[in-house]
Amino acid sequence: MAYKNQQEFIEAIEKAGELVRVKAYVDPKLEMAEITDRMSKEPGGGKAILFENTGYDFPVLMNAYGSEKRMCLALGVNELDDVARDIENLFKLLSAPKEGIIEKLKLLPKLGEFASWMPKVKKGRGACQEVVYTEKPLPSGGEWGGPPDITKLPVITCWPQDGGPFITLPIINTKDPNNHIRNVGMYRMQVFGPQLTAMHWHKHKVSAKHFNEYKKLDKKMPVAVALGGDPVYAYSATAPLPENVDEYMLAGFLRKKKVELVKCITQPEIEVPADADFVIEGYVDPNDEMLWEGPFGDHTGYYSLPDWYPKFHITAITHKKNPVYPATIVGIPPQEDAWLGKATERIFLAPIKMTLVPEIEDMEMPVEGVFHNLVITKIRKDYAGQGQKVMNAMWGAGQMMFNKILVLVSQTADGSALKLGDYKACAREIFKNLNPATDVSFSQGPMDVLDHSCSKMGFGGKMCIDGTLKFEEETADDYLPLMGETGVDFAGLLTGRFREITGVNDALPKEQIPCLVVSVKKDRKGHIKELHREVAALPGMELIKMILYVEHTVNASDLALALWRFCNNLDPVRDHLLAPTAKDGYQCMGLDGTIKTKAFDNFQRDWPNIIVADDATIKVVDEKWGSLGIGPFISSPSLKYKNQMYGQAAVAATE
Repeated sequence: MAYKNQQEFIEAIEKAGELVRVKAYVDPKLEMAEITDRMSKEPGGGKAILFENTGYDFPVLMNAYGSEKRMCLALGVNELDDVARDIENLFKLLSAPKEGIIEKLKLLPKLGEFASWMPKVKKGRGACQEVVYTEKPLPSGGEWGGPPDITKLPVITCWPQDGGPFITLPIINTKDPNNHIRNVGMYRMQVFGPQLTAMHWHKHKVSAKHFNEYKKLDKKMPVAVALGGDPVYAYSATAPLPENVDEYMLAGFLRKKKVELVKCITQPEIEVPADADFVIEGYVDPNDEMLWEGPFGDHTGYYSLPDWYPKFHITAITHKKNPVYPATIVGIPPQEDAWLGKATERIFLAPIKMTLVPEIEDMEMPVEGVFHNLVITKIRKDYAGQGQKVMNAMWGAGQMMFNKILVLVSQTADGSALKLGDYKACAREIFKNLNPATDVSFSQGPMDVLDHSCSKMGFGGKMCIDGTLKFEEETADDYLPLMGETGVDFAGLLTGRFREITGVNDALPKEQIPCLVVSVKKDRKGHIKELHREVAALPGMELIKMILYVEHTVNASDLALALWRFCNNLDPVRDHLLAPTAKDGYQCMGLDGTIKTKAFDNFQRDWPNIIVADDATIKVVDEKWGSLGIGPFISSPSLKYKNQMYGQAAVAATE
């Protein structure tokens, strides 16, 4: 379904009981983020929040995509898999044999639908240009509000160590200067002054490639940033589409109606959605010096480190009458972005199945893996080595190239149904089929620039855990899985023997999942690898196939927390060790998910801190909670992580 504008979407989620309005004053600096963080971590993602008293002329909408129900409302579907089914049916129709005239004629209505999805540039001004801020009044059209000044918008500051206020839901429009193909992306923008922000596009992104082409031509690059409008615009800007596929075509497909665009006023080479709430026009000059941008509390749950990024010079700001400023925060999961990721997981499953890896049956990206870090994939397995075939195909597919840990599972031996959302059942099946010595593959390749665990920025290790049902050709002759009740007190065995082990989660072996999570206080070089060899050699440890090591400040018994920290802090190639057990032919895989330092790990990069709110902000929000009118008191999620932040600072102090 197509929404006329963002206001209509707000009305829809409010009617569905998914929105709360806050009439009390809330400061965009830190307070809005703290309130939203509390709300977004409520069961099911809490409610969307409309802050009506911001100290600026405009209200702020946050957590709008932060639940499955709101994500479905944004995309106009009953459930997220509906979109995948539409895409799959479309692929099947287009790829089916068409031998006769009747079969060909059946395509005509669908071709008409294609045309209805394509974006259209209309003449004249759009609603997004009802109020115009430029250096000088325009000859005609639009109410002139004076020179553009981004500081007059309620741009939020999310976290205490952020470099400043950031625009967090920008729909960034650029074009290739050679073929004029449009790209729509989403990259954060730090505000540096009334007419200056940074443009945080990573080197892998299409807009960065456009910028490189402008560099070659020695031309200023026109850019336009839209905010608000139909909610599918923001989703489409985050979608992992192939290069040269127009994101507004995807938006048209999702809303079942073409996107109407209008030309920008000061950057007429670029078009933007006519129904956007705000548009920020400007340019990036390849001859400019770069800006030192960041840090920023990012979706990994850690601060992304500062670095050099291009300057974005603002030449105009336009907006509709009575606009709403949309914003989001990212941080320790779960957050609103988890639901955007869930939509991508479901929507893009069909294209991956139909065009790249037809044996894929399902895919799951747990929130603890913050998108790229951990992906579980179920395949239909028909022959030996098919897991490796899928692994290579997936690591070569678009943004899946950033995946760190890929876990594969297939049909069960008895043919019983296996749902990826049932993590315990999946883990039992995976570990039942897993020989740590032969079924874990390692590789290296491009990684997310935000992955702080890589020894080199943007390049690091990958791991595939092949838990599929094995054929005879894939099975070592002398290997028989040891299953069933272990009868071993692993927690007592390890904590009683090793002073550096501060906690052991041995709940998984009791569920027939032969994996331990162990908290360790490192105090020397090579500590984890040395420890793992000693642990693996203990009697009874042949029953354990894998041990995940985490920092001593991490509660190993909190599995979700431990997995989040583990996935973020692991480079699989650098941080794995396969050690022999006391039983011949059986080995145990150790994976080091602790903090890496120069002193203990020869790690040369800065290690970021996890994201928590400061005490002053927590106190202010606690005191004003009763005046917000958004329900019972919710304590700050940051309180759970305070000791872990200080633990990291203590480690850094030892260097």
